[in-house]
Amino acid sequence: MSHNPARLNRKMDRIREAEEAGRLSNKSGGRFLRKMLANPLSRFGFAVFAAIVLLSILAPLVTKYGPLQLNLREVLKPPSAAHLFGTDKLGRDIFSRVLYGGRISILIGFGSALGAAAIGILFGCYGGYKGGIVDAVFLRLSEIFMSFPQIVLVLLLVSIVGQSMGNLILIFITTGWGSIYRMTRSRMLSLREEEYVTALKAFGLNDFVICYKHMLPNALGPIVVNITLSTAMFILQEAALSFLGLGVPLQIATWGNILNAANDFTVLQNYWWIWLPVGIVISLFVLSVNFIGDGLRDSTDPSQQG
Repeated sequence: MSHNPARLNRKMDRIREAEEAGRLSNKSGGRFLRKMLANPLSRFGFAVFAAIVLLSILAPLVTKYGPLQLNLREVLKPPSAAHLFGTDKLGRDIFSRVLYGGRISILIGFGSALGAAAIGILFGCYGGYKGGIVDAVFLRLSEIFMSFPQIVLVLLLVSIVGQSMGNLILIFITTGWGSIYRMTRSRMLSLREEEYVTALKAFGLNDFVICYKHMLPNALGPIVVNITLSTAMFILQEAALSFLGLGVPLQIATWGNILNAANDFTVLQNYWWIWLPVGIVISLFVLSVNFIGDGLRDSTDPSQQG
């Protein structure tokens, strides 16, 4: 059987290129993990983040109490072996409410951040690369939304559309996509001047392929960091709104709704276990997300690659 030497050489070249690409990918991934693990704050953030998320997911296995389970004979009991964080004014176990509430609060934070990122990346990526009427419209819309203090805009929209978890996520997405859009757009404005983009245009590739397949991966570093920071911000905003009674309906356990009990000065002064543990959990979770974001920034910043 005869073989074409030129064809065989091309196949061998492709095999070598694939192997080299795999080695470079493994090297890059290993360097990324090393830089993340070398940062003690990132390690602490990952540990705290994973612990809180796992405890919230496994809440039915961790605690035998339900978040809405009443026991009027166990009202306002301080922390004990039976109730690790004590009980509230209706005899509900606060530890179980913190775990089950974490599910809702974390879902609101991540859901809102990912939704805002999807809109910001979709239009910021193409708008920064291509420009045109779509880019101009969304740029002006982002300026309108970012010209108002976000918490004021959120309060206004909540009073208009009403309280529910779905409404809160939609409101956070509506008011929070502008920052990611502008960051993505600025990155694409810089990247479109690179030589490889000019080469891709010369080969006649579709604009969407150039934009989303070849340029977007090079802009993801700061965008991912922005998503982590947005998650922490949305969780704090949910807690603040629920504390004021304007977030998720009070019958649903969330971290903010648990804090709502501290509106009563008597509770604030005499029953510290109702509000202090959940306040510590919120602070630790937000800090852990911020530490993870710092680690991601240091690991993806080209100026700090070793």
